[in-house]
Amino acid sequence: MILYIAAPIFAKNSPVVSQRDSVIAIRSMIPAIVILPAMSVIRGWFQGNQDLKPFGISQLWEQIFRVIFILASSYVLIYIFHTSYVMAVYASVFAAFAGALASYIYLIAHYKAKLPEYRMKLRNSKTSTVTNVRKIFIAIAYESIPFVVVGAGINLCQIIDQLFFKQIMQGALGLSAEYTQQVYTAFSANPSKLTSVIIALAAAIAGSSLPLLATVNAGGQKKDVRRYLTDNINYLIFIVFPVSTIFSALSFEANGIFFFFSKAGAEFLAYNIWQSLIMAVAVNGLTVLQALRYSKKAMSYLVVGLIIKLGLQFPLVSILQGMGAIMATNIAFVVICILVYRKIRIEFTVNFREFIPNILLNVIFLVVTIMAQIFISGIYTPQTKIMALLYSAIFGVGAGLIYFVISKKFGFWNKIFS
Repeated sequence: MILYIAAPIFAKNSPVVSQRDSVIAIRSMIPAIVILPAMSVIRGWFQGNQDLKPFGISQLWEQIFRVIFILASSYVLIYIFHTSYVMAVYASVFAAFAGALASYIYLIAHYKAKLPEYRMKLRNSKTSTVTNVRKIFIAIAYESIPFVVVGAGINLCQIIDQLFFKQIMQGALGLSAEYTQQVYTAFSANPSKLTSVIIALAAAIAGSSLPLLATVNAGGQKKDVRRYLTDNINYLIFIVFPVSTIFSALSFEANGIFFFFSKAGAEFLAYNIWQSLIMAVAVNGLTVLQALRYSKKAMSYLVVGLIIKLGLQFPLVSILQGMGAIMATNIAFVVICILVYRKIRIEFTVNFREFIPNILLNVIFLVVTIMAQIFISGIYTPQTKIMALLYSAIFGVGAGLIYFVISKKFGFWNKIFS
């Protein structure tokens, strides 16, 4: 209700030309906002029952279906019903609700499939000894504050761009509203619709590790904590890095499929993909710290990052415009990564040299993938959405198979998933 009423205020301060269209787009998010909190509770219930699978898979399913909905609805509205691009934008915003609905369907299906097991656990569980429900809920609310703040970290960073980019571009630099909207769309609004998949992937990996880390840490088993932390970071590097590599290599095609074919748009998307990788590493570290009972420390690290983002926003945007906003975010989250993983290394004596082979594998894969894309693009570049989609599918599967073969050949696959 507050967002619905305040939508004109947000629209007025956003880098858009039409405030009316922006108000409708903001209000199109409300259905998703209504159902997302309950879905988070359901995911938490599964985690509390040590069932980690639905937490990670539901997040991936949510983001993948959201992207599919954006692609399908935009194509139908623009090329079949011949409506304006504005209608496609509304559908893209509403896609968050469609993705959440798909996640709900998966969670309900998983619950029904596991219902006999849960009933058995209920019969075998101890009798509840809860005496003061009000006190427990107050404690939960207090403990959840750092989780809420850290969980909203990336959104807070995006809000800084949304609220201050217009003021800098139009107020300080005297640029037009049309140009400001064009740059903002290229560096933030469009890429964020796609790069959220990378962050969701990292969140799924971190979320799946959270109950295990919390359990062994509560038991004071530092050796097991160290082992789980090493596994968590290895999984993150092994899975998220190659996804980012393939995605960035296909930035021109991906930009063309979802928006329009543009070298400038592809460059911004590629920069955003690697920015999302930095964010993903930070999100993973912050989530791990929270699992290890360093919630306040995680929140303080995020606040430091946001202060750095705010401090760098004006000078970097004034000099580099859209690229300046990306650099300000990158620097802020790199600092967060340094603080987070330094804390993990000191408190749990994690040996970061163990990750060097995994990193080298991904550096080699990055070089091979980029060289292959440069070579192929010199021969053929898709110019239609259908051909770009087909090309991306073939290239992505091929690159994925190469990564699998390389990792299998040098023993990384067996080492990481053993």
